[in-house]
Amino acid sequence: MNLPFNGLSNNLATLPTLSDALSRSITPENPTGEPGKGGMSEPQQWSAHLGKGWKCRPNVPLPAGSTVVLADVEGPGAIQQIWMTPTGPWRMLILRVYYDDCPNPAIECPLGDFFASPFGAVDRFAQVSSQPVCVNPGSAMNCFWTMPFKRRLRMTIENLDDEDRVLFYQINYALAEVASDAAYLHAQFRRVNPLPRMETHTILDGVHGRGHYVGTVIGWGSNTNGWWGEGEVKFYLDDDDAYPTICGTGTEDYFLGSYNFENQKLKCYVPFTTAYAGMPHVWSPDGLYQSQQRFGLYRWHITDPIRFRNRIRVTIQALGWENQRARYRCLSDDISSVAFWYQDGETPVYPALPDRDALSVD
Repeated sequence: MNLPFNGLSNNLATLPTLSDALSRSITPENPTGEPGKGGMSEPQQWSAHLGKGWKCRPNVPLPAGSTVVLADVEGPGAIQQIWMTPTGPWRMLILRVYYDDCPNPAIECPLGDFFASPFGAVDRFAQVSSQPVCVNPGSAMNCFWTMPFKRRLRMTIENLDDEDRVLFYQINYALAEVASDAAYLHAQFRRVNPLPRMETHTILDGVHGRGHYVGTVIGWGSNTNGWWGEGEVKFYLDDDDAYPTICGTGTEDYFLGSYNFENQKLKCYVPFTTAYAGMPHVWSPDGLYQSQQRFGLYRWHITDPIRFRNRIRVTIQALGWENQRARYRCLSDDISSVAFWYQDGETPVYPALPDRDALSVD
């Protein structure tokens, strides 16, 4: 028997199919998403001459050191799209999402990193054009991850900066029955700077339950001259111990590039952004191999989710290349990461986020 379409996971094939889902949207003009409650804000200085019902509250203030609730929604339902435009350094704004009254955030991440822009800021814009995330001029962050919740979803943003900021945003969601086997989207941020030599960077660990891994964002700051991307990405699944089930062949290979992401004729990096992988952010003083290079990369496992039954651990090596001796060399680089995955069961307690100084990107 075919079950009725719930309207929560949409694509071109399902668009003609009707459902009983209810469309809702949270913005500063309708902070609760209630029916018939949009555009009711009182006129401000810039809109006093127009009156109520015009553009009166397009953003919300983010006072220095505060945490602001962006959404608090009773389910069941699913977030289907998010648009945000912040002011100030993107690393200083922390996005958190809580499901079904769990005290632990399932998503805890600096805002830019969540949107595949680990070194992003208003004056450091780089286009991101992918299936679940896009960042558009001048600082418009968008995501299309389906984020189901069964009883309640709460979304907050914390401003770690010393200065007051503002946020323009819209959260589009639908209220509908959620399938019993629907898992929750999680995102976890980590940063180590510098990574101790001969150690690997942990992208994800401590996850217990059933689920599938769907994406990685990396912010890589090179602390030495030369090529930095030989390290393998490893996925330890379920009962894996010393050796993983999935072992890649190198950093640029995992992010679906090759040969140093380099234009061999011009001897420079080539930024790219595609549906499932990209390196949109490239900052390099001489265009190629001088120290203090920075790179923002993403890889989405949309068509190839990595499934686990009870446990998953993900790591990446920091390996460069020694031209003179033609061998790999271990690096002590600045590596930040975001792991994206869906899972059932209880949300784990994440490692504490680095403090403001340790999060900062100059």
